[in-house]
Amino acid sequence: MTDSPVKTRRDGAILEVTLDRPKANAIDLATSVVMGDTFLEFRDDPDLRVAIITGAGAKFFCPGWDLKAAADGDAVDGDYGIGGFGGLQEMREMNKPVIAAVNGIACGGGLELALSADIILAADHASFALPEIRSGTVADAASVKLPKRIPYHIAMELLLTGRWFDVEEAHRWGLVNEIVPGDALMERAWDLARLLASGPPLVYAAIKEIVRDAEDAKFQDAMNRITKSQLASVEKLYRSEDQLEGAKAFAEKRDPVWKGC
Repeated sequence: MTDSPVKTRRDGAILEVTLDRPKANAIDLATSVVMGDTFLEFRDDPDLRVAIITGAGAKFFCPGWDLKAAADGDAVDGDYGIGGFGGLQEMREMNKPVIAAVNGIACGGGLELALSADIILAADHASFALPEIRSGTVADAASVKLPKRIPYHIAMELLLTGRWFDVEEAHRWGLVNEIVPGDALMERAWDLARLLASGPPLVYAAIKEIVRDAEDAKFQDAMNRITKSQLASVEKLYRSEDQLEGAKAFAEKRDPVWKGC
């Protein structure tokens, strides 16, 4: 639908998801539900391999929760739909790569949405903040994720002060992968998506499940779950045509043809 707050563009194995809610791309409950449905369809479509999440326009990626909608009755603890807020940060078994193309301001839940992606590209004018502290609430997902992504004391400063920081600082702390000129951001995101889409989807799925499973586990416990065949995506990979194809392609000195099976 043209009036949907979430626009999608599909090209081959790549899905571009654009949050398009003027003026600032804030997310209300209805938008979050649409985003969840969109990412669920992406997750479950065998022909799609990579997603890009971005915002419409050049000023806002996403400022997070729509406070105007909250003032009109949207409950902060309401039903955000499948995948939780923004449809991505609690999406179960999301075993495909997701790229965030941060085209502008990403604050509060918008920054948490970007943190839910696997790779973050940011425009050179992007800026970030977790300002929840100033409105007497908590950036819950960021409080879980950020201290695991960047140095603890930096994460705690950002959470406790709510201060703004620019894209150069975000890159310095490893919060974003690349800084890209604003007018080249989506071209770079699509180039990266095409590279990933050409890769082995079953390997990507195994990598993502291992990373999720090992997040709070001791090294040996995580390795034991792999060797004892307790991770479904790893077992599927080990019994797949793609693993045989990878070995054959290496031996025959040619590029592999990945089928995802």
